[in-house]
Amino acid sequence: MRDKITIACLLIITGAPGLDGCGGEQQARRQRARRGERAQGLRGSHAEQDQGRCDRQGREVQDQDTDEDGVPDIRKVYVRVGEGEESHLVMVCREIDLNRDGVKDVFRYYTDEGRPLREESDRDFDGRIDSVNFFESGAVARRETDTNRDGRVDTWVYLDRGTVSRAERDSNADGRKDVWEYYENGHVIRVGKDVDGDGRVDHWDRNEAAIQQEESAGTGVTRDEADGGTAEDEEPAPPTKAPAKTKAPSKRGN
Repeated sequence: MRDKITIACLLIITGAPGLDGCGGEQQARRQRARRGERAQGLRGSHAEQDQGRCDRQGREVQDQDTDEDGVPDIRKVYVRVGEGEESHLVMVCREIDLNRDGVKDVFRYYTDEGRPLREESDRDFDGRIDSVNFFESGAVARRETDTNRDGRVDTWVYLDRGTVSRAERDSNADGRKDVWEYYENGHVIRVGKDVDGDGRVDHWDRNEAAIQQEESAGTGVTRDEADGGTAEDEEPAPPTKAPAKTKAPSKRGN
């Protein structure tokens, strides 16, 4: 476990100029968590409302120490719903400390019926939420990610029953989508790129191998679709600006 944490620290240091070493950053994270501060990062819709689901006051809380090191790494928060004989507990929040540093890295929020709503993750353990999953009917339908650590969404991935169907990217961090990827059965079929920054696709790249595979299998995609398809595909809707830098849910300690 120590080796894994050391590797994670090295990745953080080499990928983020200005950090004063992994130990210093981890200590700062713990201090922020104790103070209840909110780190910079991503937020999705209804973020404030969802965060309240992790409040422990007056609720049933279950802590788990899965690696038996004396420090809980999973916390589940429950609310009691219903009345009388129909009263029962429902989990509305689950927090996970992935790298065993005492600070929670993943926050998943649930409805009062126990269905997942949204999940926030700090994937590089730098104290900032950098990925948010949005659920529909119990499955991830959209994933928004900050890949360059500037506090703004730059990648949007859309899923259909667990399989990626489309992705949009802001490749130059100007707040405008400029790459559109289309998938069929998990394979990239075509990629559209906006070169001049006008919000429209300037040229399409096709994945010939994937196209031939889909045509042979008869699974839906046609060569016309791979060439760009409809006029709607050729001229995407005006790109939306990525969310402004906003504060993310607090990274909580124990």
